[in-house]
Amino acid sequence: MLTLVEEAFVPLRQAVSALPAYVPGARAGAGAPMWKLSSNENPYSPLPSVLAAITRAAAEVNRYPDMYAEELVGALAAHSGVAVENVVVGNGSVALLSHVLNAVVEHGDEIVFPWRSFEAYPIAAAVSGGNAVTVPLEEGTGRLDLPAMAAAITPRTRVVLVCSPNNPTGPAVHAGELETFLAAVPKDVLVVLDEAYLEFVRDPEAPDGIDVFRRNPNVMLLRTLSKAHGLAGLRVGYAIAEPRLAAGIRAVSTPFGVSHVAQAAALASLEPATQSQLMAQVEALVGERTRVVEGLRGQGWVLAETQANFVWFDLGEQTLERAAEAKAAGVLVRPFAGHGIRVSIGDPEANDAFLKVAASWR
Repeated sequence: MLTLVEEAFVPLRQAVSALPAYVPGARAGAGAPMWKLSSNENPYSPLPSVLAAITRAAAEVNRYPDMYAEELVGALAAHSGVAVENVVVGNGSVALLSHVLNAVVEHGDEIVFPWRSFEAYPIAAAVSGGNAVTVPLEEGTGRLDLPAMAAAITPRTRVVLVCSPNNPTGPAVHAGELETFLAAVPKDVLVVLDEAYLEFVRDPEAPDGIDVFRRNPNVMLLRTLSKAHGLAGLRVGYAIAEPRLAAGIRAVSTPFGVSHVAQAAALASLEPATQSQLMAQVEALVGERTRVVEGLRGQGWVLAETQANFVWFDLGEQTLERAAEAKAAGVLVRPFAGHGIRVSIGDPEANDAFLKVAASWR
């Protein structure tokens, strides 16, 4: 009988061992009912036409999906007003971000991004072998400091991530400041404009991402069907990029990364009749966002201007305590320890429950 003298183990890459954990929004467990406002989800159930497409596709899950999702790519290209050669789909925009960095970042290259911003950025940067260069947000506004981000670019910079609207704070970049920023970025540096919350933007100064992309070959767009389209559970994201870059992203993507069911649901959600219903839901959520923000300001809160489907509370060291109080009152929110709390816009009843919680914080 053999005895192990010492425990053997396979070491992880140092970059992997040091990765920060991606913290998902809290889920309601067993027990008292909870309003889940922690994950920026669309609170509405899938539309009947989308559910029907999911049901039909479920009967075919013994077959591999279309590897390159050609029908979906065509629909997304038509939806976005670009050529099919410009579109790449993936298992959510988070997966696509990783594919993008794997396609263009060499070991030791720099990736510039704002902070605090989307928490997948430092994880994706580290896994790619790149060096993260973080740039603080504007003090007190939650806005990206684009001049500071431009100043952070060095000869080693390969990618700059611009999250608009910024998750978790909410403001969108403005067209004029983005143009000034892009003029300062070297043309061999990729600028990723992350537009996950595009459909919720009502700021008249926000840029037209497609127009920016068409005029700047080093700009690519990241978009998702998880938010406005309500397909968070099926994971469908897409990138819009110049053809050579799109082909590179496609080459490093996970084979068959978007399931057959997800492709069918996405195609159904892009049908014109379904689109009009989905955008009516988005408009209702924007109306609820306005009502919630006005209610909070009436309570005395000073908030960052949100163009997304959430609001941000800059609470600093009070963050975890306030999140625990919200949970005790039946509302799940998303705390970022030491920074603040992000609260998704839900249906009116959930929003009313949160407004009561926010009033108690005052």
